[in-house]
Amino acid sequence: MQRLALSPDSFRALAHDLTDFAANYLEKLPQLPSYPPDVSGRETEKLFGGDLSAEGIGAAAFDSLPSVFEHSRPASPRFFGYVFGSGEPVGALGEFAASVLHQNVAAWRSAPAAITIERTVIRWLASAVGCAGFSGSLTLGGSSANLMGLCMAREAKAPANQSGVRGGVIYCSTEAHMSIPKAAALLGLGHDAVRLIAVDEAFRIRTEDLRHSIAQDLQNGKLPIAVVASAGTTATGSIDPLNTIADICREFGLWLHVDGAYGALASLAIPDAFSGMSRADSLSLDPHKWLYQPTGCGCLLYRDASAAQRAFAHSGEYARALSDDPIEGFAFFEESMELSRPFRALKLWLSLRYYGLRAFQESIREDLRLAQVLAETIDAEPRLERLAPVALSAVCFRYVDGDGDMDALNRSILNRVVRRGHVYISNAMIHNKFALRACVVNHRSTEDDVRSVVSEVLASAGEMG
Repeated sequence: MQRLALSPDSFRALAHDLTDFAANYLEKLPQLPSYPPDVSGRETEKLFGGDLSAEGIGAAAFDSLPSVFEHSRPASPRFFGYVFGSGEPVGALGEFAASVLHQNVAAWRSAPAAITIERTVIRWLASAVGCAGFSGSLTLGGSSANLMGLCMAREAKAPANQSGVRGGVIYCSTEAHMSIPKAAALLGLGHDAVRLIAVDEAFRIRTEDLRHSIAQDLQNGKLPIAVVASAGTTATGSIDPLNTIADICREFGLWLHVDGAYGALASLAIPDAFSGMSRADSLSLDPHKWLYQPTGCGCLLYRDASAAQRAFAHSGEYARALSDDPIEGFAFFEESMELSRPFRALKLWLSLRYYGLRAFQESIREDLRLAQVLAETIDAEPRLERLAPVALSAVCFRYVDGDGDMDALNRSILNRVVRRGHVYISNAMIHNKFALRACVVNHRSTEDDVRSVVSEVLASAGEMG
């Protein structure tokens, strides 16, 4: 007896009910609170933290889905927290189809269609961001893409795979993403091997300080490996001077990794802002941000596939390719730290073909415009102060009409804004000041949605007065 059998009719009924549920949810999404009202840790533990029963409950297992959705932060048009895409529905259908198909996208022989589609999507992405000819792979997200890019850098400049780590230094700005020092630790280099270079008034790395730091390390017998340039810092969306950094890397023989997880895909809308990005040795970008894909769709692009193979190729006989054909013998696990790999490309392939690249370009362009609308609305309000330029779509500001500890006041305002459930924003530290931060990476947002950020902050401050 097959204990886990599900008849076609049962699957069809469950899938039909789930599709109706999802469609109804998406239909009412614009009217939902931006954060579940009165949700608490105690409540979610009570609802979802029970013990596992030895016996199944069949279709009744799905009865809890409404409660799961009700106690989750929705992908609202008024969600402006962190740097998090809005999850467009065609991508969700692609993820469902990929789960049904259930491929291990490790090598062509194990997933012929999936391998071909992922390599096609990589080619599309590379061309779209001005890096035609680059190879790459889809990843879990920007953090794993940055880790892989820096692993390639270490193996290219200070090989460690055979005999272990023998030192090396990585350079990035003080505004670089937290995944960079984390990657240095995981690669055995350590946090102390990361040089955090000061930024200018626009939060871009000071290139003269970078050059000085590299020269000083060389003088002290250190081994510089790589520079990580930001194409959209997390806090402010600032773009480092990529061409100048590329010149410095060439001067000193260093690997250039561009962390474009947030911003690189904005080059579809404003390519001139990313001049020099194509000079990178490796580049991370996140389709689950500015291509609005379901979470879990990052990407690493790289100039030289052989550099990826030097870093990651280590196959057991059980996985070795059985063909020398460049298509049928291809294996992603020879260019990636992953062996078991889901069919991430299907959702993106379907989305790009369904809407076309121009629709994504226009949506990104609109997000950038809405961020400027928000910045102008903040600038026009004397009770608010903008704390940073708006290079992409992150807007940092704070409430200033008060006395005492302004950091504590704005922290309280943020908590109240989120709990009110009309908009969702997050926070950042700007010049050692606690800032309210709204980031527009949302294909559902309108001018009214972004303007409501200001009205909600003022209303929350008024309630505290």
